[in-house]
Amino acid sequence: MKNLNKNSYPIPFAMDPSRPFFATKVADHFYANSIHLLGFCYDGTTSFRPGSRFGPDAIRDAAFGLETYSPYLEKDMEDFSIYDLGNIPFYPSRQDILHDLFAQATESLNLKENNIRIVTLGGEHSISYSPITLHMRHYPDLVILHLDAHTDLRKEFMDDPLSHASVIYRVWEKMNHQSQELIQYGIRSGQKTEFDFMKQNKTLRTSLDTLIADVQKIPDGRPIYLTLDLDFFDPGYFPGTGTPEAGGENFGNFMKILKILDKKNFVGADVVELAPHLDASHNSSCFAAKVTREIMLALKP
Repeated sequence: MKNLNKNSYPIPFAMDPSRPFFATKVADHFYANSIHLLGFCYDGTTSFRPGSRFGPDAIRDAAFGLETYSPYLEKDMEDFSIYDLGNIPFYPSRQDILHDLFAQATESLNLKENNIRIVTLGGEHSISYSPITLHMRHYPDLVILHLDAHTDLRKEFMDDPLSHASVIYRVWEKMNHQSQELIQYGIRSGQKTEFDFMKQNKTLRTSLDTLIADVQKIPDGRPIYLTLDLDFFDPGYFPGTGTPEAGGENFGNFMKILKILDKKNFVGADVVELAPHLDASHNSSCFAAKVTREIMLALKP
């Protein structure tokens, strides 16, 4: 599809923008100097409790209970160009097709030159492979901040090399380790070999204070990408996720991290693993919608 506007980049297939995030504009193009939401509805490698394929639209539905203003970041959505692109067409058992569709949708973009920001909504954590590696290609010195309950560093899980339990290892394989960096925090579940891997490669931060100090040290111009598995939060606050793990963080501590990212060169994010039907109160969906609002506002193109 020919691009008729150098500041606008069309998506080469039909999307479903019928349920946009509150206060965003429905669009079928990426735009320069703008923030975009893109849903990636897939949970085909889920190994415990499925349902995260419904996460993107549950976040959008819950967003109608939000205000446009963030008192945490002192920013208003109405002051930014934010577009909801809808969801990548849904193929429940064909992860390969979905990753190909993501690649087709983003292949014409120059994220850095055109100041394009994307928040990808999952879906399980395996979907993060596409947006993370996209940003790695466009930002050679990228720092990847991985907030999660789980290591996700298995070489494969249940015979699947692109499982939700393997996604960060697949990213690690693609990284340029001379110029790109992985920082992990919140991790409290995984195999011993995975914890050994994190110790050996010095990716794991074991306290909030250490994480904050290290993120603050990142040079202001260096790009940072956030991959947020919502089981990062304690299930007492966030029960609606497929593999809950006791001992996680709360919203206030997350905002301490995000306030630092807001002052840095924060270039992209994904938010994954909301399984809305696992929380009949819908509090988890509301929680995820608020987290998404704050992330979008911190991206500030």
